[in-house]
Amino acid sequence: MLNTRVIPPTENANQAPLLIKRLLLSGSRYEKTREIVYRDLVRYSYATFNERVARLANVLSEAGVKAGDTVAVMDWDSHRYLECMFAIPMIGAVLHTINIRLSADQILYTMNHAEDRFVLVNSEFLPLYKAVEGQLTTVEKTILLTDGVEKTADLPNLVGEYEGLLAAASTQYDFADFDENSVATTFYTTGTTGNPKGVYFTHRQLVLHTLAEASVLGSLDSVRLLGTDDVYMPITPMFHVHAWGIPYVATMLGIKQVYPGRYDPELLVQLWQKEKVTFSHCVPTILQMVLNAKAGQGQDFGGWKIIIGGSALNRSLYEASKARGIQLTAAYGMSETCPLISCAHINEELKAGSEGEQITYRIKAGVPVPLVETALMGADGQLLPADGETQGELVLRAPWLTMGYFNEPQKSAELWEHGWLHTGDVATLDDFGFIDIRDRIKDVIKTGGEWLSSLELEDLISRHPAVREVAVVGVPDPQWGERPFALLVLRDGQSLDAKGLKEHLKPHVEQGSINKWAIPSQIALVTDIPKTSVGKLDKKRIRLDIAQWLEAGSAFLSTL
Repeated sequence: MLNTRVIPPTENANQAPLLIKRLLLSGSRYEKTREIVYRDLVRYSYATFNERVARLANVLSEAGVKAGDTVAVMDWDSHRYLECMFAIPMIGAVLHTINIRLSADQILYTMNHAEDRFVLVNSEFLPLYKAVEGQLTTVEKTILLTDGVEKTADLPNLVGEYEGLLAAASTQYDFADFDENSVATTFYTTGTTGNPKGVYFTHRQLVLHTLAEASVLGSLDSVRLLGTDDVYMPITPMFHVHAWGIPYVATMLGIKQVYPGRYDPELLVQLWQKEKVTFSHCVPTILQMVLNAKAGQGQDFGGWKIIIGGSALNRSLYEASKARGIQLTAAYGMSETCPLISCAHINEELKAGSEGEQITYRIKAGVPVPLVETALMGADGQLLPADGETQGELVLRAPWLTMGYFNEPQKSAELWEHGWLHTGDVATLDDFGFIDIRDRIKDVIKTGGEWLSSLELEDLISRHPAVREVAVVGVPDPQWGERPFALLVLRDGQSLDAKGLKEHLKPHVEQGSINKWAIPSQIALVTDIPKTSVGKLDKKRIRLDIAQWLEAGSAFLSTL
C-alpha cells in the first residue's frame, strides 16, 4: 500500500462535507425566478421551492422524524416528490422511494425490510396502502398527499394533509452539517427470482454523481443535452433511481422543471407544448407511447432532446424519432449504479464517418462518464481484452456505486465479487471506449452451441416497416437447446407472419450479421408486450406466456 499522507480529522474539521443541501442552495443562486411546475395545477419559483423544503423539514421534525429514520414516499412525479428528495435526506433521514407499480406483497416486503417509520401517501394509493397497513411492522405515522378537495383520509396515526401542514410551518430551518457518508436514499430493485433487493446511496455518492452527470450532459459537444436555459420534464418515475438523478442536476442549476404526475401520453405532449420542454429522459416503450399519442400526430417535436436508457435503443426508434425532430441519446446505468455509467458520444474520428456509421455509435450504451472505470470479466474472474470483439460480463468501479444490498450480505458479496460491481450484462469494449451491451446474461439465447443476442435480433426485427414493437426470448428446443421466439406488435393496418419475417432477416444472414439459426421459427402477434414496473420488457413474464401459448396451441402463433 502506498505511504500517502492522510489528513487527520482535526485538520479537516472545517472542510464542508458533500451533502445534498449544497445542491439545493446552488439553484436559486442562478435562477431565483425560474419555475417548478406540476401538471396544470401548481407552479412556483425556486425561492418558494427553498421555503417549501424548509417547511417540510419542520413538519417532519415536529412529527418526530430523527436522523437515521427511514421516510417512505408513495406519489406520482410531482413537486412534492422533488421537495422530499431534498428535505428528507437534508435532516439526516433516509428517503425510501417506493415503487408503486410493484405488487402489494412486494411493497409490503420492501417497507418492512427498509424499516420505514413514516410514510407520505398519495390519496390515489390509499387502497394499495390499506391493503398492507395491517402487516406493516415499523410504520409510526403517515402524511396524506392529494390533489383533490378531500384533505383527510382513514390512515393510521395521520399527522395531517401535506399542503395544510406546510402552510402552518416555518419557512426557516437550520440544516445542520453531518457525515457525508450518511445514507440519503434507498429503493428496491426486482430480479428474476426472490424478493426485491434494497440498494442505498450516501450524500457523498449522490453529490459526486450529480456533478459528473451535470458535466456530461452540459459539456460534451456531440450531446449538449442540458443547460440552464433548458426546460426539463422527467418521463422516468422519480421512484426509479431518483429519476436517474437528473432532478438533482436540474435543481443545482436552477433549470425550469415540469412534473407530469401520472404518465398520460396525451398530457405529456400537451405539457411539452405548453411549457416548451426541451429535455427529458425515458425508456423506449414510453417514448413509443408519446410518438403514438393522438396529441402528437403530425407534430414536429423539434428541439426536444431525450436520453434513452433502461433498455437498448434500436435504430428504427432512433430514426423514427429523428424524423419527428427528436434528438435521442443513448445512456447506460442500472439501479445499483445511481445510475449513470455511460453516455453516447461522437468523437472527431466518428464525425468523419457517414451518418449511418455515427448512428451505430449513437445507439450504443456509450462511453463511460468521468470517474467511471469499466472492464470485461470472464466466469473465472479474469479480466478480458477490450478489443471490440471479446464478450464478457461488464464490471464497474465508480465513487457512486451502491456498496451493497441492504441487510443482504451474501448478495452484496456476489455483487462485488473480485472487487468489481457485476452488472449481469454481456458486453464488448472497443478502442473508442464504447460499451456495447450485447444482452443480459440471463437473456442470451443459447442455440446449437452458439450464443445469440436477443437485443441484436430485436434491433433487426424492429427495422421491418410493419413492426411497432418487438421482444425476443429463447424458448426450449429438444434439438438445439434453445431457439429464438419473437413477440410482435404490428402497426395499424399492417400484417406479417413468420415467413415474412424470415424474408426480412435473410439479407442480414447473407451479410454475416447473424447466423441462420437466429431467424425465429415461430412468432406471436400480440396487441401488447408485458413490461416491468419501470417500463422495460418483462422477459420473465414473456417466457411464461409463450410456454402457455405453445402448450395451448394459440391461434395468434405463426410458424415457418
